[in-house]
Amino acid sequence: MVAALPGSPEAPLLLREDRDGVASLTLNRGAARNALSLALMETLQGALDAIGADPGVRVVVLKGAGPAFCAGHDLKEMRSDRDHEAIDAIFKACSRTMIAIIRLPQPVIAQVHGVATAAGCQLVATCDLAVASADARFATPGVDIGLFCSTPMVALSRAVPRKAALEMLLLGEPIGAAEAQRIGLVNRVVPGDELEAATFALARAIAEKPRRVVALGKAAFARQGELGLEEAYAYAAGVMARNMMMEEATEGIDAFLQKRAPRWPA
Repeated sequence: MVAALPGSPEAPLLLREDRDGVASLTLNRGAARNALSLALMETLQGALDAIGADPGVRVVVLKGAGPAFCAGHDLKEMRSDRDHEAIDAIFKACSRTMIAIIRLPQPVIAQVHGVATAAGCQLVATCDLAVASADARFATPGVDIGLFCSTPMVALSRAVPRKAALEMLLLGEPIGAAEAQRIGLVNRVVPGDELEAATFALARAIAEKPRRVVALGKAAFARQGELGLEEAYAYAAGVMARNMMMEEATEGIDAFLQKRAPRWPA
């Protein structure tokens, strides 16, 4: 079932579909190449908050309607108001949305077709995993219009090697899906007609893992990356000790030793 999430009745900004533990969120501004208006970002933020509190959702897929995944910020909206506070509010809303994706208990997979540029590329870099169609293109072209992609830089520099990130940021030139996979911006590249099925198959494979353990692991992955080496090991050791006390670990280890499939708690 596809549900329209708040927006205008004629054109809901975001669609949600739940199937087999996977919540698919579709940016629904196809005519604007899913440009991130303030209203769309606030709607997406609300959907993420609801999903984070929903134990029935194991994985989230983020995709775009129409010819593109996401073309970045809505420049017409930004250009219509030169007030510094209004512009600042837009970028702060975007940052909150990106952080919400990272902090979400469930893994988030970007399903990318067409273009993912500027803040759209930031979305891809922020998501935990990404599957792209073979003809997808990625770019941070702000430098070409006098607006350096400084906020996309935060996500991009954490997803790909330093020099690859800087080349994208300084040149603004698009890269193809194969190159995006080579530098680590996306995990898998598939033919366009296989994109939906391939993304859902990946999501379902993750959804079958123990929910609380996946949430614990995702949070730990993000946190250890913010620490120095010794602090990261101390933190990770504590996480593993707590994990070992969970019923999922007891069940999983018993199943392994007994050579049977584990029966994970809900």
